[in-house]
Amino acid sequence: MGNDEGCDKQKRVVFVTVGTTCFDALVRAVDSNIVKQALFAKGYTHLLIQMGRGSYLPTKSEGDGALAVDYFTFSSSIAAHLRSASLVISHAGSGSIFETLRLGKPLIVVVNEDLMDNHQSELAEELADRKHLYCAGPQTLQQTITDMDLSSLSPYSPGDATPVAQHINSFLGFPDD
Repeated sequence: MGNDEGCDKQKRVVFVTVGTTCFDALVRAVDSNIVKQALFAKGYTHLLIQMGRGSYLPTKSEGDGALAVDYFTFSSSIAAHLRSASLVISHAGSGSIFETLRLGKPLIVVVNEDLMDNHQSELAEELADRKHLYCAGPQTLQQTITDMDLSSLSPYSPGDATPVAQHINSFLGFPDD
């Protein structure tokens, strides 16, 4: 890859989001040296962490031959962060997952294993089985990053709800458009 030469290395951002939750296990995992080294080895240059209600504070870094790291708690919208990301690492919230997939961004979903009755893990695992994203736990994140091949992911195409809406409209007696 020719972008390793000189000081003009292309900025490649990993955006991490936990939504409005507290998911310190994910924030700790991405802040670990082993995960940051795995991301840097894959060519990523910046790590931006949206840490939500968590209490664990990541270590900020300017980069200097390693991954630059910054964080914040909340934002009125994460859409701009998602659009500028080269890779997204997210909690298993359906809003975060589908917003990222609609943007066509590579995604690693990290399941919060501390949640009871975790329906989010079912969604993440199903989408991983369909090759739309990678699924990991906080303990397996580094290995997932090391092993990931983003070219093996399939683009996500949202389903067409038109037939369902037409059926409901017909059932309720509304005229066809």
